[in-house]
This record gives sequence, C-alpha cells and structure tokens, in this order.
Amino acid sequence: MRWKKYKYYIKKPKSEIVKDILYWLMIAGTVYIAAGSPRFVPGLIRAHRKLKKYPRKKIYDTFYHLRRRGLIESRIEGKQIYINLTEEGKKKAGYFQINDLKIKRPKIWDKKWRLVIFDISELKKTHREAFRGKLKEMGFYLLQKSVWAYPFDCEAEIELLRDFFSLKENDLRLIVAEKIGHDGEIKSRFKV
Repeated sequence: MRWKKYKYYIKKPKSEIVKDILYWLMIAGTVYIAAGSPRFVPGLIRAHRKLKKYPRKKIYDTFYHLRRRGLIESRIEGKQIYINLTEEGKKKAGYFQINDLKIKRPKIWDKKWRLVIFDISELKKTHREAFRGKLKEMGFYLLQKSVWAYPFDCEAEIELLRDFFSLKENDLRLIVAEKIGHDGEIKSRFKV
C-alpha cells in the first residue's frame, strides 16, 4: 500500500503541490503556526486537507522553494510563525484560480441571458486575447466581435476575470437580458 502511494507522488506533476499551497494561502490569508512546535508540518497538513496527500518532506521542500522564489514570506514573532503570499505569490495563485475557473450549470434555467461586452484597448492586446480565449474556454457563445452570451449566472466568475486582467468598469460589462432575439441557435447549443 505504501509503495502505491509513493508511485502516485512520483507521477503527480510538480506544480500540483505548488498550486495547492498557493491556493490554500490565498484563501487562508496569513497562516500562523507555533514556531517551536516539532509538529510544524503536521500542523500544516491538518490545517488543510489538500496537503494530506503529500509526503512531509515534499511540503518542507515546496515551502523552501516558494520562499526562495519570493512567492511566500514568513516571519517569526514570539512563538508563532506567520506565512503569507507576497504580491508575486498572489499573482501566481490568481493564475491558478483563473486557470481552473468553471461556471456551474443550475438544474433549471432562469430564462435570462448573460451578455459580456468588452472594449479592451489595443495597448492591452494580450489581455484582450487572453480574456477572449478564457470566455471561449468557459463555454460562452460569440454573438458579435466583443459580445459574448451565456445562459447561466456568471457574475462572480466575470468579476474574478475583471480583477485578474485589471479591467475597469468601462472596459467590461455584464448585462442580464430576458431576450436577445433569434436565440434558437444559442438555446440549442446550450441545450436550454
């Protein structure tokens, strides 16, 4: 049994543990653990269930690697260790969060369309292309050049994209509409 677990760790991509730790720190904010405790890593593992699947040495090594790369910082105050993301670490964690972004499909459609319209300047061409690609990846339907439609609530996901791409209110708008005209093709695509 032990060997099977070990083989699982070898096959797992190196970035998975980094992704789990950065995501955990992003959600938790600053983490503090008793510095003098010999149970530092077990405390971390208990604190977040996703870390239970990794060997202790792997967690130690990953924290060291992340600190060396400037993605996390730690400080000792009294008998506590405080660990938090740096600005660069927050960007990396945000990338992982955006990369896994999906919109949940409700059981019943509320018969409203969500229209995403954007006007991202030529100076931010890479942002525009990446944003467009993400909408396509998430399943949005292209109505016109910069107008995309989706049948389900996606406000939180669009706000997350707005923050990630540093877009202003004038750059990106989410409109909820009851009718968009000639929507038969779109309805059949989304099976609503």
